[in-house]
Amino acid sequence: MKNENISVNKEICRKIAEKVKDAGGRAFYVGGYVRDRLLSLENKDLDIEVHGIAPDKLYAVLEELGKPKTVGSSFGVYNLKGYDVDIAMPRKETATGRGHKDFQITVDPFIGYEKASRRRDFTINAMMEDVLTGEVTDPFHGREDLENRILRCVDPVTFVEDPLRVLRAAQFASRFEFAVDPETVELCKTIDLSALSRERVEEELRKALVKGVKPSVFFETLRQMNQLDVWFPEVKRLIGVRQDPIYHPEGDVWIHTMQVVDNAALFREKVSDPFRFELLALCHDFGKIVTTAEVNGRIHAYDHENQGLPLVETFLKRITGEHDTIRYVLNMTSLHMKPNAVFHDKVSIKTTNRMFDQAMEPVDLIYISMADKPLIMGNDVFTDSSDFLFERYGIFKETMSRPYVTGKDLIDAGLEPDESFSKILEYAHKLRLAGIEKESALKQTLAQFRKK
Repeated sequence: MKNENISVNKEICRKIAEKVKDAGGRAFYVGGYVRDRLLSLENKDLDIEVHGIAPDKLYAVLEELGKPKTVGSSFGVYNLKGYDVDIAMPRKETATGRGHKDFQITVDPFIGYEKASRRRDFTINAMMEDVLTGEVTDPFHGREDLENRILRCVDPVTFVEDPLRVLRAAQFASRFEFAVDPETVELCKTIDLSALSRERVEEELRKALVKGVKPSVFFETLRQMNQLDVWFPEVKRLIGVRQDPIYHPEGDVWIHTMQVVDNAALFREKVSDPFRFELLALCHDFGKIVTTAEVNGRIHAYDHENQGLPLVETFLKRITGEHDTIRYVLNMTSLHMKPNAVFHDKVSIKTTNRMFDQAMEPVDLIYISMADKPLIMGNDVFTDSSDFLFERYGIFKETMSRPYVTGKDLIDAGLEPDESFSKILEYAHKLRLAGIEKESALKQTLAQFRKK
C-alpha cells in the first residue's frame, strides 16, 4: 500500500538521491511537481529521474531502501513498496502507431539533461530540480514561460506524436489560466484526435472540470485549435444558437454555457460529485440546439430540458463509461428548469417536495439553478431564490424523515402482494410527499385500493 504522506515520500526521495550521488549519479524531481512548486501550488505526485548510473545499479540502490518493482510494462520506471513515488531513468519515446499507447521506449541514463527533457510536452513541464540541492535545470526556458503564463511545446517534431497533448494543453490552460503559444495552437490544429481512447479523453476532461480555475478555458482553447469536432461536437453546436436577449443579453448558448460551467466551479465543494456536476453544467442546454425557434418575434426553446436528452446521452456515452454519472446528468438536465420556475410561481410545498423527490441529488439541483443565473449572481433575486429553495429543501428532508407507508404495512393490513402493489405504494408515496401523516396515509391508501 502506498503512503500518501508528502513528507515521508520526500524523505525517501532524499535517501535515494544520496545513494545515487554516492554511486556517481544525480536524482531530479521532474514534471508537475517542479512546475507546481514554482507556482506555489500543492502537488503530492512525486516523480524523480535518475541520471548517470546504469539501470542495474539503480535497482541495487532501491533494493537497499526497500522492495522495488517495475511500474506496469514501462521498462526503466520503478517504485518502492510503501511509498508513492515514481523513480524513472531518462528515456527516449518514439511513436510507432496512432493514439497514446504505441511508443517504443529506449532507456539511456547517460543521454544528458537536454535530450531527456526534450521528450516532455511543454516547457513548463520540462524543468528538473536536483533533489539534494534544489538547483533547477531548465534547458527550454520553462521558468520564463511560467512567469509569462504561456504554454509552449518543447519540440514541434515530437509533440505531434502524442495527440493527447492537445487535450493536455487545453486542461493546463484551464487549470492555470495560461495562454497557449500561437505556434503551439497552430501545431495542435494539425493533430488527429480520433485514435485517442475514451478513458484518456475523460481523464483530461476531468482534470479541467474538477481542477480548472475556469473550466470554460478548456473548451475555448479547443475551439481556438479547431479541435471540438471529434470528442465534443455537441458542445460545438452550441456556437451561434440564439437566445432571447431579454433573458440572455450575454449572447448565444455557447457563451451562456461557458459562463455556467465557470459558475458551477464555485459550488464544486458543495455538491455530490464535482465532475458530474460540471458535466451537468456543460450539458444542461444541449436541448436548445434542436428546439430554438423564433415565435412572434421572440426566441424560444420550449421543452429544451427534455428534447435535448438524446444529445446529452450520446455525448456522455462518448466520453465516460460511468453509468451513474450518465443517469445523474440526464436526470438533473430534465429538471434544471424547475427550481427557478417554482420560485417564480411560489408553488406549494407539495410541489417542491415532488421536485426534490424526482432529483437524484436535490441539493445539486439547487446549485445548478444558481449557476444557471450568471447575470444576476449576487443580487437580491439570486439570494431570494436560493433562500426559498433551501428552505423548501429543509421541509422536504423533514417530511421524508417521518414514518411512512411501506409494503409491510399493506401486508399487515391484509393485502396480498400482487402486480398492483407498486401502484398502491406509488399512491402512498404521493400522500407522503403531500405531508400526510402515516396513519392517515395508510387509511386513505387502503380506502383508495378497496374502492378500485
